Amino acid sequence: MKVFKFGGASVNNPDKIRKLPAILNALSGEKLLVVISAMGKTTNALEKVTQAFYSGNSEKAMELFNNIKQDHLDIAADLLPAKHRNSHSRLPDFFTEIEWLLHDKPARDYDYYYDQIVSIGELLSTSIVSDYLNASGIRNHWLDVRDVFATDNQFRSAGLDWAKTADNTDHLVAPRFRETDMVLTQGFIGSTDANENTTLGREGSDYSAAIFANLLNAVSVTIWKDVAGLMNADPKTFPDAQVIPSLDYDEVIEMAFYGAQVIHPKTIKPLQNKNIPLFVKCFADPALPGTTIHAKHILQLPPILVIKKSQTLIHLRSKDFSFVGEESAARLYSILSGLHIQANLLQTGAVILQVCVDEDEEKTGKLLSETAGLFDVETENGLTLVTVRHYQPEILQSLLKEREMVLQQWSRETVQTLVR
Repeated sequence: MKVFKFGGASVNNPDKIRKLPAILNALSGEKLLVVISAMGKTTNALEKVTQAFYSGNSEKAMELFNNIKQDHLDIAADLLPAKHRNSHSRLPDFFTEIEWLLHDKPARDYDYYYDQIVSIGELLSTSIVSDYLNASGIRNHWLDVRDVFATDNQFRSAGLDWAKTADNTDHLVAPRFRETDMVLTQGFIGSTDANENTTLGREGSDYSAAIFANLLNAVSVTIWKDVAGLMNADPKTFPDAQVIPSLDYDEVIEMAFYGAQVIHPKTIKPLQNKNIPLFVKCFADPALPGTTIHAKHILQLPPILVIKKSQTLIHLRSKDFSFVGEESAARLYSILSGLHIQANLLQTGAVILQVCVDEDEEKTGKLLSETAGLFDVETENGLTLVTVRHYQPEILQSLLKEREMVLQQWSRETVQTLVR
């Protein structure tokens, strides 16, 4: 049993989808679970639908959704001869789910509607791809992952109920492999006990693949991306970025924690628990070696550069100039946890706490509201967080040249600098 995951860039148009059979045929005769993301920028487009709906502009929301609907119908028509368009029998049901919601008025919080709307992207893409593969002679069973992944109701960052999900996997997924060698399903999404859609966090399809690999005792997971492998920096920003041939689990977790757009932070643990290797391969050129992630510690890694723009620095100063002690810090961490905000950098002084977070007007507003009773609060937006692992002095100097330093932290392996 192997698990493959294809990201949105691998299925964002008919030409790329037509490349899937060549990759999948290489595993002919093996059991394969395939996880597929929403097509291209569909998630971003559905986010705009959610924003329009929640702001009360139902007409604009419907217009935006109709564009998404037509794009998927066009792709299905391009890929599938009429006699193979089984997805058309599913697509209207998914369209109707959203259209009914958009004719209503929001009565719950934004995150709830986000999950109900955005999760449809994966259902649309997998329906089309599954039918295309069947029409191409690659027999597969399409599976609605919402029937399998049981979660809590923490919308936009749902927690998995591992026991229920394991039971569902045993009863709904494993038996399918007695009928076919391939099961094709969605990443990123799940469902509550009340059958409400949930999402596992942005880029959660990687995590979905790891969950299935863990529960099905897969021999490996392969994530297919539009790059040659995991790189030590974003090649769009650093043209001389290089592929890292091999990484250990811990290093990838560190990279993800600091904001590298590599693998979803939750992905590694389910694989590490069962020592399942993870391969990152190039969709455009499967012959490239890519990157292997495993338990073996890797020495002499190159400097790894992570640039996070659009950062907010929040200054939390003691109201009475008393020391900021463990109780204040604990209270701040509790507030951050309750709001599902990650502190990208946190520094403690005698009378001040400074916390750097991603710019998010809604979440930051809630954070400021909850901390105002404890601290005098100031914020600064528009900052950039530069993180270098396995740093070298000359690289750090080059990155910080002509930038004004706001805050800096060092450890043996990592230096983080917040700059204007």
